[in-house]
Amino acid sequence: MAFLDKLKAGLSKTKNAILGQVDNVLKAFVRIDEDFLDELEELLICADVGVGATEDIIDELRERIKDGRLKEKEDVLAALREILGEMIGEGAPLTLNTKPSVILVIGVNGAGKTTSIGKITNILKNEGKKVVVAAADTFRAAAIDQLAVWCERSGVTLVKQNEGSDPAAVVFDAAQYAKSHDADVLVIDTAGRLHNKKNLMNELEKISRVIDRELPGACRENLLVLDATTGQNAILQAKEFKNAAELTGLVLNKMDGTAKGGIVISIKRELDIPVKFIGVGEQIDDMQEFDSDEFIRAFFE
Repeated sequence: MAFLDKLKAGLSKTKNAILGQVDNVLKAFVRIDEDFLDELEELLICADVGVGATEDIIDELRERIKDGRLKEKEDVLAALREILGEMIGEGAPLTLNTKPSVILVIGVNGAGKTTSIGKITNILKNEGKKVVVAAADTFRAAAIDQLAVWCERSGVTLVKQNEGSDPAAVVFDAAQYAKSHDADVLVIDTAGRLHNKKNLMNELEKISRVIDRELPGACRENLLVLDATTGQNAILQAKEFKNAAELTGLVLNKMDGTAKGGIVISIKRELDIPVKFIGVGEQIDDMQEFDSDEFIRAFFE
């Protein structure tokens, strides 16, 4: 199945929650007026588009109603497609221009961080890149073993130490391996915990110092993995991690299990951090670099 088809299937719950209900609302209203906008506003908020983003959408639709541009059902859907597309904006591909480049992956446990690493490394491997993964989440018992399984599936090299090892020491070993084996990309898994932000920040800072010292000038992506099914809670997590690390992008996981796909729009408005990958399933090929045009197409077609 092509990824666009998977994306359409994955967004079906969100699509039904918004567009399906919009159809019902349009049938119930003779005119496109304030009462209709009130109903639409509630639908968008329920789909986790977010209060602020929803207000922006409704305000724009209101202006178009005043201008006489929204008269028919098709006009409303076309306007929604245009507005949502503008709000999401263009995609932001990974910046991996050095050899090696570094991808630091962070996120709370349960968000799908380890599986996302497996899927992302599979994408990079299929692009012809030589990838090394550092198992720097040494805090959680099963993290290293789980990561090893995914690295085997994607056919990339894993550098690891024992559970409880110093994460920065693992990153040091991985950086040395990446340099000596002419790797294109070093992907680093990190511990997924927010309950002690000071420890998290100290750990990320220590890892960053190792990267800067051992791989000076390397292109670096700091990716935060979020579980889309958690809705607005994902944004709260992103705000916390944004304070602890200079995030360059988001990995939005489990889009196939939620009716809250509007989180993509909310995240863009609230954080102005681009979504770089989107996941719609558990298989190794169920993730792809985020394409805003494809996302909107899957949502409306």
